[in-house]
Amino acid sequence: MKHHGVLIIFCIAYATNAIEFNYPAVFNFGDSNSDTGDLVAGVGEHLDPPNGQTYFKGPSGRFSDGRLIIDFLMDAMDLPFLNAYLEALGVPNFRKGCNFAAAGSTILPSGPNSVSPFSFGVQVAQFFRFKSRVLQLQAKSRKFNKYLPDEDYFSKGLYMFDIGQNDLAGAFYSKSFDQVVASIPLVLVEFETGIKLLYDQGARNFWIHNTGPLGCLPQNIAKFGTDPTKLDAQGCVSAHNQAANLFNIQLHALVAKLQAQFSDANVTHIDVFTIKSNLIANYSKYGFEQATSACCGYGGPPLNYNNQLSCGQVKIINGSSITTTVCNDTTEYVNWDGIHYTEAANQHIASQILTGKFSDPPFADKMPFLLNLKF
Repeated sequence: MKHHGVLIIFCIAYATNAIEFNYPAVFNFGDSNSDTGDLVAGVGEHLDPPNGQTYFKGPSGRFSDGRLIIDFLMDAMDLPFLNAYLEALGVPNFRKGCNFAAAGSTILPSGPNSVSPFSFGVQVAQFFRFKSRVLQLQAKSRKFNKYLPDEDYFSKGLYMFDIGQNDLAGAFYSKSFDQVVASIPLVLVEFETGIKLLYDQGARNFWIHNTGPLGCLPQNIAKFGTDPTKLDAQGCVSAHNQAANLFNIQLHALVAKLQAQFSDANVTHIDVFTIKSNLIANYSKYGFEQATSACCGYGGPPLNYNNQLSCGQVKIINGSSITTTVCNDTTEYVNWDGIHYTEAANQHIASQILTGKFSDPPFADKMPFLLNLKF
């Protein structure tokens, strides 16, 4: 079992409108990269073991063997893990925030073939319903106080976003590279609309992740990387990573525009693409042994991925029963199930985010504590 531990000390000063890191609550919007149980609760999606085996000791609604980046970030802020908005059981507590992210969600409105009906616009609408219900209940009685945010938590809270990957990845199934790239501005107009609605309702602290190198996911390599000339030096699908890069350039420009427009807000952009790309290019340096092979999957090396069989499933294919296998040590793998990252990779990514080096504006000066990460 390898230890990907970190102790980060900050002593850099920047004069800028940056992140504070002492928020009363967090409201998160996104897809499976930060879904803590919404899709599973919302559409009755079934996640089987070994999902969740590393930390939760069973499926937790997260598409991973354990914790996600958002779980590590909540931990670093000394806040509890976020409950999924649609989770009705287990006495969900929303005092410190709420998670609207749902696996498979897109920024653009969902269509008939969408994995998730909870597109970004729907998540924002769910947030507004959540907020109005909270204010109603809080006005009626203080007895709900330990489960619900105070009114000022909505203006003081942190609004986090990690969405857009599915708009790009899904588009490649029906569109050419040029068409995918041409659709990016439309996707970002939709994103900007949602952000502005939240701003108009009093949100002032925004934390926006860009999208990862989707060409490095075994699922996309298996489908689009069969021709070796379409792969880069890391064995990732070049066109997918190029599209992600072009999306990210435009997203960063949008963030800069919002930073200028919302002069009374903090808008922080986090370059997750660079962190994830560095991890995949230099995986052995960070203590991993497999960068683009799924830990939980079917088919063996090099990808151990089969699109007919998701992690934990058993299926009859051509008359014989087949089941996914799981690697012996999840900490050796960057990829969990062909689409999502392992807990060990998520921990590495979170620790890189928390250096402040990949954020614009950088927030190293705002860390009021020695960040002795608990993971």
